[in-house]
Amino acid sequence: MDKRWINEEQSASVGSPCPRVTPDNVTVALGTGARRFHVSAAFSAKAKVAMSRFEPGSSVNYEKMHENINIVRKRLNRPLTLSEKIVYGHLDNPAGQEIERGRTYLRLRPDRVAMQDATAQMAMLQFISSGLPKVAVPSTIHCDHLIEAQIGAAQDLQRAKDVNQEVYNFLATAAAKYGVGFWKPGSGIIHQIVLENYAYPGVMLIGTDSHTPNGGGLGSISIGVGGADAVDVMAGIPWELKCPKVIGVRLTGTLSGWTSPKDVILKVAGILTVKGGTGAIVEYHGPGVDSVSCTGMATICNMGAEIGATTSLFPYNHRMKTYMEKTGRGEIAALADQFKDDLVPDKGCEYDQLIEINLSELKPHINGPFTPDLAHPVSDIGAIAKKSGWPLEVKVGLIGSCTNSSYEDMGRAASLAKQALDKGLKCKAQFTVTPGSEQIRATIERDGYTKILSDVGGVVLANACGPCIGQWDRKDVKKGEKNTIVTSYNRNFTARNDANPATHAFVTSPEIVTALALAGTLNFNPETDYLTAPSGEKFKLEPPTGDELPSRDFDPGQDTYQHPPTDSSSQHNIKETDFYNRLQLLEPFDKWHGKDLEDLRVLIKVKGKCTTDHISAAGPWLKFRGHLDNISNNLLIGAVNIENDAVNKVKNQLTGEYEGVPDVARHYKANGVNWLVVGDENYGEGSSREHAALEPRHLGGRAIIVKSFARIHETNLKKQGLLPLTFADPSDYDKIHPDDKISITGLKSLSPGKPLTAVIKHSDGSQDRISLNHTFNETQIEWFQAGSALNRMKELQ
Repeated sequence: MDKRWINEEQSASVGSPCPRVTPDNVTVALGTGARRFHVSAAFSAKAKVAMSRFEPGSSVNYEKMHENINIVRKRLNRPLTLSEKIVYGHLDNPAGQEIERGRTYLRLRPDRVAMQDATAQMAMLQFISSGLPKVAVPSTIHCDHLIEAQIGAAQDLQRAKDVNQEVYNFLATAAAKYGVGFWKPGSGIIHQIVLENYAYPGVMLIGTDSHTPNGGGLGSISIGVGGADAVDVMAGIPWELKCPKVIGVRLTGTLSGWTSPKDVILKVAGILTVKGGTGAIVEYHGPGVDSVSCTGMATICNMGAEIGATTSLFPYNHRMKTYMEKTGRGEIAALADQFKDDLVPDKGCEYDQLIEINLSELKPHINGPFTPDLAHPVSDIGAIAKKSGWPLEVKVGLIGSCTNSSYEDMGRAASLAKQALDKGLKCKAQFTVTPGSEQIRATIERDGYTKILSDVGGVVLANACGPCIGQWDRKDVKKGEKNTIVTSYNRNFTARNDANPATHAFVTSPEIVTALALAGTLNFNPETDYLTAPSGEKFKLEPPTGDELPSRDFDPGQDTYQHPPTDSSSQHNIKETDFYNRLQLLEPFDKWHGKDLEDLRVLIKVKGKCTTDHISAAGPWLKFRGHLDNISNNLLIGAVNIENDAVNKVKNQLTGEYEGVPDVARHYKANGVNWLVVGDENYGEGSSREHAALEPRHLGGRAIIVKSFARIHETNLKKQGLLPLTFADPSDYDKIHPDDKISITGLKSLSPGKPLTAVIKHSDGSQDRISLNHTFNETQIEWFQAGSALNRMKELQ
């Protein structure tokens, strides 16, 4: 990678360094007449600021982070990036931890956990099976994934409550039993709720959703993980993360006109591709940062998941301070001011790679179809679509999602809708609007945005993920019908939004979505092209405008939060008899038998891109996220079989018949035959869903052999006792045939950095021997030997 040094004054976003606490400024802070405390005593008293209004007993601990940073800085003897400060500031053992970016594993102490309802089911089931009485760190559950977009907000929300009653009851009960905060259905999308209530500069938060990095918009290290990782943190066990590399993105210039924060990450995705950020944190800095709103920074960090980054973040600045004050966290902002030096990068810090973007020159972008890193300027997309044979007509424009559903996003879209309405024009395409939270919904309704967006043709959906994750009962096209949609979402993998593989989905900003929905075609550049009013008048849209934050306070809307009781001992003990068909208590996976794995069958050799959507589909399958056996019926049904280019059609080597992938896996398991999967590059990219690891383990899988893995998925596989292995020579992928038997040898001496060997036995009697790499450390080897990380946790209790 390109090693570059940043030698610049701290950016305009940083401001002048804040002085360290002294007796004088402590007196000032405490007001006249304050007693003469010893500095550390006053400092400690000042530091007792609650992490959130919901958790008065848990305090922001900048002092501990500051101590850890100083220990590590002395050891490394070099300037630190911001991400290093926050990550190393949460080390379990800062004095003894081996630290080398991209190589060593760090043992960390995150501050809190957030879980969305689809992944929280399995996370809480795993926590229950651990036998622990209560979570060790502040934790929350957010009901946002199970609400299907169908008619409109009120009807869809009520339907979801009825359909998902078993799941919601379980999550509410488990939350109360184990000390977890519970955000009810209709509260909003997890990442918007976290930004409004829980993220703050310097906090380390892990969430069971790949877009957890949204919190980086408030200067936090927020990392997406699988449920088993969340269980570690909730159990008070140090959490492991491979020491990330750091990619610097230096922003200069100023955002203006039609260019939005979304265009920054669309541009970065085009540069780095869907795997260019793997193993790295993306750290934005430079004088251009100040022209980006706090929620705009969150948008940029949110979509860092699309380049495989561990997380992304921005340095603390006045935009973050204002946002925290507006969302009722002025005390945290004041404390962050005291520790500002720890919340910005050191002068002269080193990045592993440096990207420079001049915001003044950046043009509006639209990415797609079928992958979020296929970047095009909006001005070119019409010509590119014509040349590529993509449908030009925009069938639906959709704004919202965890990426773009802020007050500012809605305001900028409404400013365009108002211009159209003033000319008597409504959207030519269908148009949907998803508020990010109940607070956003109530505030945009109060301030008139909702009426404008509805009047122009918009349907306001529930405060939830909805079509972004496939929760969309779409009626306007048939499955297989070629069509185009434009969204302000983050992902556009094949069939992700509407289960139609022929839908060409494009990702862009809410304002460009609105403009294209008004025009009804991709072949429209709002910077230069004209719309035609019903009167025949031609007019050009003025660039969008919108307040970053409401001039009045946010309207909180309905109270949708359930506090965990102080004493949960009398809460209901959860039993299997509480469940019907949506939930199932977990049985421990079997331990490693102590020998090499002999004659594994190839369940499927996957061709090309294989995301977690391909491995464990969402949409209608979300209803079984808490029932491992039922949801395992979707295992790899979206993956392409290299043998026949077919989906969900593989040969059962025991019967000779072609069947669905999960059917063959179940037949092998019933007959005592273990199996493996062979895959291509960046296997498991996309969502953090650990079901993509739980399902193969449940149905008898033992290993996944690929050219490369996405970070979260590789960890999830290890947590469940599987072997995630990579070809030492990627061309060895071609040596494996669907009817081969494969033995994996060297497991008795499995150790960090030592390759394993695969013996490939072909049907003609010949053999190949190939080398397989792994990234297991000593602790992770213990997970494999115990059968899973959860099994190992129980062994250590």
